Amino acid sequence: MTAITATVQAFFTERLAQQRRASPHTISAYRDTLRLLLGFAAARAGTSPCRLDFADLDAPVISAFLDHLEHERGNSIRSRNARLAAIHSLFAYAALRHPEHAADIERVLAIPPKRGDQTIVTFLTDTETSALLAAPDRATRTGRRDHAWILLAVQTGLRASELTALTCRDIHLGNGAYVACHGKGRKDRITPLAPGTITTLRTWLAERAGAPGDPLFVTRRGGPMSNDALQQRLGIYAAKAAQSCPALAGKKITPHVLRHTAAMRLLQAGNDITVIALWLGHANVTTTQIYLQADMALKQQALDRTTPPATQPGRYKPPDQLLAFLEAL
Repeated sequence: MTAITATVQAFFTERLAQQRRASPHTISAYRDTLRLLLGFAAARAGTSPCRLDFADLDAPVISAFLDHLEHERGNSIRSRNARLAAIHSLFAYAALRHPEHAADIERVLAIPPKRGDQTIVTFLTDTETSALLAAPDRATRTGRRDHAWILLAVQTGLRASELTALTCRDIHLGNGAYVACHGKGRKDRITPLAPGTITTLRTWLAERAGAPGDPLFVTRRGGPMSNDALQQRLGIYAAKAAQSCPALAGKKITPHVLRHTAAMRLLQAGNDITVIALWLGHANVTTTQIYLQADMALKQQALDRTTPPATQPGRYKPPDQLLAFLEAL
């Protein structure tokens, strides 16, 4: 067994599982990154992954792997940086166990994340939201289920992983109705429910008729819906809603767009950015500031409160007769 093989195994069993108590989502993400990396490095070295050593995973190889992700696999810069973060975590752990490879490890840890363009978030207007909510056929069980989770997502801003992880016991419909979820970063949070959402969920829970620990939103086979299932159903309804609301045709609707929509609705209602960060479960309020950049109405209000500079309109006049002739051509 090579040093890198033993290190990778200990990284998952000791570092992530025992010392850090990493979430299953984190472990899965790190696992997928290292599977890709080891496969890439093994093909490059002409050997099997279990025979790789630190010399086969030096900084040039890691850099080549990151370029491979971005240019050949079509990963975004954000995904590329997430893979690099997993690699950095492994090599930081390896530095404690193998000081004899400190030089190679230090070069890998020095590889910086790549800066990417910051795009404006996509969200739905009230008209677009209404069209999307009207798309599911509520004469069918599947339509009633999908209408319920779309409405819940738009009102609460839950992530796709949080929606699929909900159980029947997470919905509390008594006085002060709320939904409880175990979200990203192992943070538990509760989110109040609006009257319309309460009515829809009460109807769905009665039809669902599940035990407290059963998934809230299930497939026809009785298992929990996956993130891919949410996206697939949402794509169908977005296409249908675009027939009555053409503005939806130019937007790519994902479960995360519903989360952005919830945040923008809160912002446009006059809520403070710190309240929205708490609502969404953001660890840092700076993450929530992306919604300020997307809100044109808020920017217009700021512009309306300013006084335009007192300037006189002018027109360029060529200083010479010949230049004037050329300008007129």
